[in-house]
Amino acid sequence: MRPRVSLAAVLIGAGAWALAGAPSSAGAADAGAGAAVFAAKQCVRCHVPRSEQGPGPALEEIRRPQGAMELAGRLWNHVPAMAGMLAQRGFEWPSISASEMADLMAYLQGDALRDARPDLYKGQVTLLRKNCLKCHSLRGEGGRVEPDLAERRGDYESAFAWAAAMWTHTPRMAAMASSVGVAYPRFSGDEMGNLVGFLREATAAPLRGSGGAPKR
Repeated sequence: MRPRVSLAAVLIGAGAWALAGAPSSAGAADAGAGAAVFAAKQCVRCHVPRSEQGPGPALEEIRRPQGAMELAGRLWNHVPAMAGMLAQRGFEWPSISASEMADLMAYLQGDALRDARPDLYKGQVTLLRKNCLKCHSLRGEGGRVEPDLAERRGDYESAFAWAAAMWTHTPRMAAMASSVGVAYPRFSGDEMGNLVGFLREATAAPLRGSGGAPKR
């Protein structure tokens, strides 16, 4: 299944985005405040120093220099196992706001400057290979689960906004993927950054045959 958005149209917008540079992932994020978020959201229940052998990945593994979008992808990958563990223990899924996520990512050493510039072609390939359109649509083509991925939204503008939105979305998404027999997508390396870069440009790309006027 191919999205109707023209790849050529998306790539036209890439030059301007590249000159402007990637949006900041944290702005005035505070790593110290992020440590408090890490504790308040009970992340410390599972993620402890390697010497203490906790039930989740060691603190040293998750808290290390890394790209902000790379970290967003790792958080996405972590959701199903974490959701299952919390459910077994009777804990509620912790809510994390965009500002809290910015601080948390700063604490975990996620830095937008470590992310490679998005490759929009690879982002489109990721969209297709991860079966995103089995559930969601892009410009009306694909699944029927809202939102359409080409809708204008602030989630695409920074790694922390995207990670916060996905943190809220992914438990339900993982359950839905299981119910329809779609493998839960996982991301590595620059895949998440490429995907979000493609979606960000897709929101401004004109529809085919629209005379160049972007969809509003």
